[in-house]
Parts: sequence; C-alpha cells; structure tokens
Amino acid sequence: MLAGVTYANWARLFTLGLIWGASFMFVSIAVQDYPPLTTAALRIALGAVALMIVLRLANRRLPDFRSKDGRTIWMFAAVMGVFSNALPFSLLSWGQTYVASGFAGVSMATVPLIVLPLAHVLIPGERMTLMKSIGFGLGFVGVILLIGLRAFESSGQSMETLARLASVGAAGCYAMGAIVTRLCPKVDLLSLAASTMLCATAMMVPIALWQDGWPAGGSALGISAIIYLGLLPTGLAQIFLVQVIREAGPSFLTLVNYQVPIWSVIFGLLFLGEALPENTITALTLILVGMAISQRFGNRPARPGIKPQI
Repeated sequence: MLAGVTYANWARLFTLGLIWGASFMFVSIAVQDYPPLTTAALRIALGAVALMIVLRLANRRLPDFRSKDGRTIWMFAAVMGVFSNALPFSLLSWGQTYVASGFAGVSMATVPLIVLPLAHVLIPGERMTLMKSIGFGLGFVGVILLIGLRAFESSGQSMETLARLASVGAAGCYAMGAIVTRLCPKVDLLSLAASTMLCATAMMVPIALWQDGWPAGGSALGISAIIYLGLLPTGLAQIFLVQVIREAGPSFLTLVNYQVPIWSVIFGLLFLGEALPENTITALTLILVGMAISQRFGNRPARPGIKPQI
C-alpha cells in the first residue's frame, strides 16, 4: 500500500470514481426531460445547497468578503465556477443530447493530459519533461481517435461531431479549473468548494431561466436523475474529496481519473444499451497509458488534485 494511504481512502477513491462515472448516465436521462442549460442549473443549485448544509454542519464559514484575502478567494471561486461547473456542465448536458454517455465519460480521461501543457505555461516548476511529452503525445492520439473516428455508432444526427467537440471542450474546462484551483491561495477546501458552487449558481440560474424559462415538471426518472446529479457528484462527493486530499494527498486523488471513463462506459452499456465499437477501447487505452506515463515520470512528486466534477 502507498505510504500514508489507508484502506478507507482507497474505499473513498473507489466511491468517487463510481459516483462521478455514473453521472454521465444520469445526465443522459435528465436531458430527456429538461433542456441542457436547465439540467446544468438545477444540478449546480442543488449542489450548492448540499455544500452549504455540509459547511454549516462542519462549523466552517465562507471566505470573508470584507477582507482582501477573502475577496481574492471569491475572485478565484468565480473563475472556478465558470470553468469547473457552469461551462463544462452546460457543454456536457448539451453534448449528451447527441452522443452516448460513455463517450462523454471517456472524454473526461483527457483532463490530466490537457493540464500538462497548461501547467507548463501557467505554473512555475510544472515543466514538460521528455516522458511527460511522450505521455501527452500518446494521449493526444487517443483524443484524435475519440473525436475524429467513429468512437460510438453514429446516431445519424448532424450535430454529433459538434457534440463530441463539446464533450472534449468540457474536459478542457475542467483542466483550466484545475489550474485555477492550483493557483488559488491556501484556503479551506470545503469553504472554497461551497463558494465556487454559489458563484456557479449565480451565473447559471439566470441564464437558464432566460433561455429555457421556469422548468416544467419532469418524469419521476428525470427528477431522480437531477437529484442524483445535484446531491452526489456535484455536492456531497466533496466530503470524500476533502478527506482524500487531506489524508492521502492530491497525487493519490488523480487516480480517480482512471476510473471515471471505465465506469461511464459500463453504466452506458448495462443500463442505456449504448454501443461500444472497438476504436473507443483503443482511444481509451492510449489516453490512460499516456496519462499513466505523464504522472509516473512527472518532475514533481505531488501532482495537482484534478477533480472531474462531472
């Protein structure tokens, strides 16, 4: 067992992968009843409520906007709200009206790879070594296969190519969100997560109301999907996230990125009857191998914690 990593942390990591991996299936269910922007806004708002309750139970507070440090934290939270929640949730919700949930989940495996060039430019000390570059190159080939070839059986809809790009674009947003999180001044992680979700709610709810109007009542299955998305992957999974980062470190947390695409494909196959052509496996293998090489031979012992937030 890795130093400092307990069986409880392995269990939390497995649970996080399961929760986040299943979220793509639930997004596919939710968008059958609700427009994409409304789906994103509802899950973010529910997540914000859940995190505020957890914050109160943990006897912690939001950053103090009256102080200079507090205003700086809120500024980072606003940017994170855009790149870690509002924009990627909207892109994924829209994209999954045209592509399979498994495809969207596989796209999330590209997040650590996209982080590499961004960190090289934006974070001092995060340099692109030879092995990192090789890992990035392998992963990039996997991404090309994922977007440019028949990653899943074509739905025959004209927007499918744009939807694939939207899924990978969401991964790019998560990567930028991870970089902003790394650059954020030191602050309580739960407080930062709640602040970020509040900012995302303030952005998404007015936009969704303006674009889609007041959400109509959906089916029991659609409502259940929204509740799952809001409470588990968007909200309460933050509890496990904080525990893993504090006890096992952010480097250990990045292992969750290997689980999410696999679980998303499994759930899509078992419960939604999605097809899985051979090149999806090839693309996923290249992406995961590239990610493993880039992390195994990184020039820093501790990688930034990358949360898929799907």
